Amino acid sequence: MNPYLIAIIDDDQHIRELVEAYLKKEQFRTVALASAEEGLVQLNVEPPDMWILDIMLPGMDGYEFCRHIRRDAEVPIMMISARDNEVDKILGLELGSDDYMVKPFSPREMVARVKRQLQRWYKRRTREEEKQVSSVVLLEAGQFQLALDERRVFWCGEEVDVTSKEFALLQTLAERPNRAFARDELLTLIWGDDYFGSDRAVDHLVKRLRKKIEELPVEAVWGHGYRLRMNGGEMRHEASLSD
Repeated sequence: MNPYLIAIIDDDQHIRELVEAYLKKEQFRTVALASAEEGLVQLNVEPPDMWILDIMLPGMDGYEFCRHIRRDAEVPIMMISARDNEVDKILGLELGSDDYMVKPFSPREMVARVKRQLQRWYKRRTREEEKQVSSVVLLEAGQFQLALDERRVFWCGEEVDVTSKEFALLQTLAERPNRAFARDELLTLIWGDDYFGSDRAVDHLVKRLRKKIEELPVEAVWGHGYRLRMNGGEMRHEASLSD
């Protein structure tokens, strides 16, 4: 039996049963739920290792439940919807989902994507467990200070609440200040090389960060992408070894 528990939330019973059947063929443990409210109960009983989450749900919708999951967990989230709308995809990704599929979809393709997301998550979790440094690992770039292990961002000494994708963008730019990153390159680094959405996802991410940090020193490079502008390009890394 596969050790991973996957939760499927969809108010369509046929879709729940179909997805669950294909996942069980691959020996995954599954739990099928009809609402986000049932998902909240599941979080307290046994938090799943991955969520397959419909957007249009009765009561709390998939977007709000995705926000709730991301408050405490970095497990993979795949959103599914009958709406093939770029705005929906971008919003889902900005809120912290890792993948997006449009109904009707191929169950076999979904299983392949589930495996890929779990492999990435397992590798990332393993790397974090093997680190020999404490949670105080700082990346400083100008007025930015990023606590890498804690995934926290500080601007001028004040903490800024950011999503996982926003943090990844700031870390990528801060590690190479003044370097111009192409939009396609940022898509690959932040969303993965199997993301097939529009590069407007990067623009939306920068727009959201500018709302949170008015003096955000991220510049648009016309016809190319973005860079973090710093005078002198100074960047400092600090780490404290754990006992």
